[in-house]
Amino acid sequence: MKLHSDKLAGHLKQTLAPVYLLSGDEPLQLTEALDAVRQAARIKGYTGHELFYADGHFDWGQFEAAGQSASLFGEPRIIDLRLPTKPEKLAATALERYAGRPVGDAILVVSLVKLTATEQKARWFQALDKIGIFVQFWPIEGEALVRWLDHRISQRGLLAEHSGIGLLARRVEGNLLAAAQEVEKLHILYGSGRLTDQQIMAAVADSARYDVFDLSDALLLGQADRMARILAALRAEGVASAVVLWSITRELRLVNGIQRMLAEGLSGETVFSRFQVWDKRKPAVQAALRRLKTIDLHHALLHCARIDRTIKGLESGDAWDALLAVCMQLAAQPPGGVRSSKPGNHSPSSLRPG
Repeated sequence: MKLHSDKLAGHLKQTLAPVYLLSGDEPLQLTEALDAVRQAARIKGYTGHELFYADGHFDWGQFEAAGQSASLFGEPRIIDLRLPTKPEKLAATALERYAGRPVGDAILVVSLVKLTATEQKARWFQALDKIGIFVQFWPIEGEALVRWLDHRISQRGLLAEHSGIGLLARRVEGNLLAAAQEVEKLHILYGSGRLTDQQIMAAVADSARYDVFDLSDALLLGQADRMARILAALRAEGVASAVVLWSITRELRLVNGIQRMLAEGLSGETVFSRFQVWDKRKPAVQAALRRLKTIDLHHALLHCARIDRTIKGLESGDAWDALLAVCMQLAAQPPGGVRSSKPGNHSPSSLRPG
């Protein structure tokens, strides 16, 4: 059964279907819909989770085995199947077979790229559609994007005028991931409450030349000189140090989380999919994984916690010098990484360039 994306949340409050097909080319919408299904299922006792990332080397026998056997611990589970491409012959056959004998103690969630009307006539699709829910996600533009941003802003405890939200909409140009990041940045800058158009304009202007996301990429790649230039530009442009700190800590936690799951034996493609690392970012993240050890990341995060206290006036020091120190240490790879830094020692002059 087809369901409009706006109706998914209401549906999940009422019931759960045995199958969900989530289709579209906008990764944020797909990811948040998948999270919503998983959360609703957990509330109803589906505590198990089996993830399959069906790339070109995927063994469809594994998926079929999961659909033919009970959960290892006897717990209701979610079978989370992610397709980076449209189903080919083996995939179509396996999905059609699953639809013929759905698992009683499981909910199958298939997330995949946008399907055309012709592709929705395929036998595998029709078989799953008969027993489940199909949600197609479309790009959000124009006034719909303004409404989406208004809802997103209100979820963070913020209020903004229609004119200010329009400024944001023009800034992100329909890129929902960028839009979500802009809303997060506004929350970091101003906390909860009403936003003025001037505040939104100032936040948008902060990203006019160098962006904190440029800094994120340089950090992952270990580009010391470029990080220093970006930090200097951001400081000169009046970007809040709290926003820069948020950008750095977000990347550190990302790499740390990926390292942890790789250590548990999950494949790289599975982990990248779970953390929403798309093809464009994979080389930068892989560079950080090769360069940084877990202990380096932990000590860097502790350093970031000290910077947070500095920004809040709870600890002495210059936050911008401290931000530069963290970046240089992560790029330079001194013996033991950032664990050689002493608490409170934020001066970049003592650091060896990478």
